[in-house]
Amino acid sequence: MNYFIIGNEDTVLGFELAGVSGISVETPEEADNAFSKALEDKNNGIIIITESAADMIRARVEKLLFTSSFPLIVEIPGSGDLQTGRKDLRTLVNEAIGIKL
Repeated sequence: MNYFIIGNEDTVLGFELAGVSGISVETPEEADNAFSKALEDKNNGIIIITESAADMIRARVEKLLFTSSFPLIVEIPGSGDLQTGRKDLRTLVNEAIGIKL
C-alpha cells in the first residue's frame, strides 16, 4: 500500500523527502488531474491532500469521502494553512502515515 500527496509545492516536497510520492498543484484543473491520477493507481491506499487543494475540488473529494472506504483520504493543512488551535503539520503527518519527520 502506497501513500500519495496532493498539495502545494512545499508540502509535496516535504512528503517526498519522507519517501511519499505526490503532485504539487496550483489550479483546480491541476488538482482534479492529480486526484484522478492518484485514484487510478490501485496501490495508493492513502491519499493525503492539503485543505487548499481539496477546496479546489471539494465536491469530488467529499463524494469519495462519503461513498468509498478505499482509498483513505486524509486532509491536512498545507504550508501557510495552519490555524490557531489546530495540530501542526508534523503531528498530522505522524498520525496519518506513522513517519516521524
